[in-house]
Formats: sequence, C-alpha cells, structure tokens
Amino acid sequence: MFTQYYRLTGHPFQLTPDSRFFYGSQVHNRAISHLVYGLSQEEGFIVITGEVGAGKTTLVEQLWSQLDRNSYIIGRVVTTQVHGDDLLRLAVAGFGMAPEGSDKATLLRRMEQFFREQRLNGKRCLLVVDEAQNLSINAIEELRMLSNITVDGKAPLQTILLGQPQFRRMLANPDLEQLRQRILASYHLGPISVEETRAYIEHRLTRVGWQGTPSWEDGAYAAIHEESGGIPRRINTLCSRVLLYAALEEAQVITADMVRATAQELLHDLGGVSAPPVVASITPATTGTAFSGGGGGGYSGDGDLARRVQALEDNQQRQDRIFRRLLDLLGSTLDPSR
Repeated sequence: MFTQYYRLTGHPFQLTPDSRFFYGSQVHNRAISHLVYGLSQEEGFIVITGEVGAGKTTLVEQLWSQLDRNSYIIGRVVTTQVHGDDLLRLAVAGFGMAPEGSDKATLLRRMEQFFREQRLNGKRCLLVVDEAQNLSINAIEELRMLSNITVDGKAPLQTILLGQPQFRRMLANPDLEQLRQRILASYHLGPISVEETRAYIEHRLTRVGWQGTPSWEDGAYAAIHEESGGIPRRINTLCSRVLLYAALEEAQVITADMVRATAQELLHDLGGVSAPPVVASITPATTGTAFSGGGGGGYSGDGDLARRVQALEDNQQRQDRIFRRLLDLLGSTLDPSR
C-alpha cells in the first residue's frame, strides 16, 4: 500500500533474502572476504555466525549471485533439527537427488558418485547448512564425514555453516575437535553502524525507485538504528511499519519521533511492552507527521496520571484513524467505482 502512495516499484524492506538488495556494509564485506578466502582453499568448512536477522542468508545469496554457475553447484539444508541420517537425506535432496528409500551406506555411495560426476564436469559442490546451531553433535559429525570423501585425491565438497552466536559455543565441544581442525575460515557478523544504517535504508529505497519522497530527517535514521540495534531484519521490519503509517497519514517527512512511536507500537503489538506506547500527534500532511512522546518512568502525581491517561486516549484515536483510513483504501481497491 505504501509502495503505491510513494510511487515505489516494489517493496524495499521485504524480509525474504534477495541479493538485489544486498548492501555491502563493513561487516558484510568482511564476511564476503572470509567466504571467498574459504572457497579458495577448495576443502573443509566455512563458518559464518550472527544474530537472528543479521544477514547471513542474504550474504550467501550475494555470494551465489557472484559465483560462476559453470564452476559451482550448490545444495541447501534449512531444516536442521534432525538426526544424522536424516541430515544426509536432506543434503542429498539439496543437490537435487531423490533420497527416498535409501540406507546410510547407499546415500553415501550416491553422494560420492554425484561428486565424481560433478568433478568430471568441472564443477565444485557447495553445501550450505542454515541454522546450524540446531544441529546435534551426531549430525555435525555426519557433515564432517562427508568432508572425508575424495575424488582423484581432492575434496569435491565444501560446506558453509550458518548459525546463531551459540553455534560458536557448540563448536568448542571437545567431541568436535576434528571438525574444528577443518574450519578454514570463520567470521561473526555483527550489527551495522549508525552511518551504515542510513546508507542501508537509502540503498534499499533507491532500488525500488525512491526519488526522495518521503524524505527522512537525520534523527529518523539514528532512531531506526537505536530501535533496531543495527540488525538488518529489524531495520526492515521497522521501516516497513513506519512507511505504512506514514502513507496512511499522507505524511511526506519521516521524523525521529515517528520512528520511536512506531517502534513502541510494534513492540506493543508483539506483546513485548506493558507500558503505554509512545503517542503520535498528527500535523498536516504538508509538513509530515510529528510525534510527541507519551509515558515515562513511574507516576509522579495526579498530573502525571492524567497525562498518561490522555496519552492512551490519543494513541487509541490515532490507531482508530489509521484503521479507518486503511479500510477506506481497501474499499477503494475492491470497488473500482469508488
């Protein structure tokens, strides 16, 4: 809906990983460098960790978009709460082979044959395992055993393990010493900076035809970073909601107060806030939407109580107004005569 109002050609903050929107922040470029170095070794494991939403999967999508498809074939495993044999079946399926009705020995022979065929065709195989922190020790050991397969004295398979920060603690397990010795590159993907948050937002907007409307105040970018912690997926979620509310209010300027109010409402909607959300005070659309904070620490007297009650009432009125606006727009969409 906001894409139409602001004349954008697509959704700039979709949550689905898409290499078209990849932004090369400092941490993401370093992670790419580690991936490229690891691939140059042509064996072993590459480990990338990061918080939920840090961009690990998008990173691999970007890498895949840059690789020569005539030189690499990639298999993916995204369901990792499985036992070792099931993980092998998922790996087989990830490379496009049918895994049904095969015991472990048969699966391993089929994979070795597949790797040999790909090597003869001049291709290297990459196995990408997402959510690696959910793997059991047994499943991780099965992955290590796959790295023992050789074709003409060379390793035909490399494995990229993507996981949340706790995966690094898992790797410290003494039972995984042999796997650790085969990790040739490892990087932890941290949050992006305040300056990069602004560049990230503008980059994604520009990819869908943004021409500066709505405009963003400097403080709005800083507020996005503060509320999201610099985690790309959180930035996407918050920016999507901010743009939706701004479009429904026909605002032309995104302000810091608007961002904070929306972040409070978003958190409240998800059940993470018990205090009254920040309150929005709407000004004419030509000047954008200005927000004033509501609520505070504890109660300091009758005056404070009255302000908090008023804040709740104002917030409810704003949500009702947005809801009615949304219904009007939906009605216009469904009824061409309107």
